[in-house]
Amino acid sequence: MSDHVYKVIEVVGSSRLGSDDAIRNAIETTAKTIRNIDWFEVIETRGHVVDGKVGHFQVTLKIGFRFEAN
Repeated sequence: MSDHVYKVIEVVGSSRLGSDDAIRNAIETTAKTIRNIDWFEVIETRGHVVDGKVGHFQVTLKIGFRFEAN
């Protein structure tokens, strides 16, 4: 296995369904633009409340992607 160099970005995913779905939304949307995503880390979980009920789940992620070797 060779050594790798990673770039880390921070994104926020949201979903009406739950935090797991918010994570999937963030990863899948980011993967449309960024190649070589290898890992993610959940940094923060929060939500939006509407009329006393959860309106959206919001999850902040750090996403690591690998630089391509020359």
